[in-house]
Amino acid sequence: MRDQQQSGTTSRRDYLKAAGGLAAASTVGLAGCSGSGSETGTLATQVTDQPGDIGDFESCVITMAGIWVRPVSEEDTATEESTTADTSDAREYHQFDEAQKADLVQLQDGNTALVDETELEVDTYEYLQLDVTSVDGTLAEGGDATVDTPGDAPLQFTQEYEIRADTRTVFTADFTPVKRGQTGEYILQPVASGTEIEYEE
Repeated sequence: MRDQQQSGTTSRRDYLKAAGGLAAASTVGLAGCSGSGSETGTLATQVTDQPGDIGDFESCVITMAGIWVRPVSEEDTATEESTTADTSDAREYHQFDEAQKADLVQLQDGNTALVDETELEVDTYEYLQLDVTSVDGTLAEGGDATVDTPGDAPLQFTQEYEIRADTRTVFTADFTPVKRGQTGEYILQPVASGTEIEYEE
C-alpha cells in the first residue's frame, strides 16, 4: 500500500514537473514571439531653460507625464519654423513610469535635468514632444502665475535626431516662459538655438 502511495506521489510530482516545464517553455516561446527583433537605442530626454522671462519667477515647476516621438517619413512636412504641435495618430507615445517635475528657475546657465530614458527602435525621428500636464508658477514679486503651452498642446521640439543601435541619444529640450503682453499670463516657448542633441556610444 505504501509503495502504491509513493508511486502515486512520484507520478504526480513527475506530472507537475513536466507540466511546469511545458508552461515555462510556452512562456519563453511567447516572449520570443513578442519581440520585433528590431535594433534599439536609448533616448535620454533632458530639459533646460534659456533666460526669457524666467527672471519674473521665484519658481516655475513643470510636470511631465511622457513624450511623443515620430519617425521621419516622405510625407512629413513639419519644419523647424513650425509652431503648431502635431497631434496626429502617426505619433508614438511613451509614458514615464512616474510623472517628472522640474523647476525651470533651477535650470538656467546650462543646468539640465534628466527627465527619462526611453528605448526606441533605430530610426530617424522628426521631433520630440513633451507631455506637460501642469505648470505651477510663483512670481518673484508674489502671487501665482498662469503658464500654459502653446495652444494647450504638447511642447514640440522639431529638431531631427537619430536613434542608433546601442547608443544613447541625449536630447536636451530648451524652453522658457514668455510673458503674453500685459495679460500677466505666460506661455512656454521652445528655444531652438538652445536645444541640443548628442550621441554617446
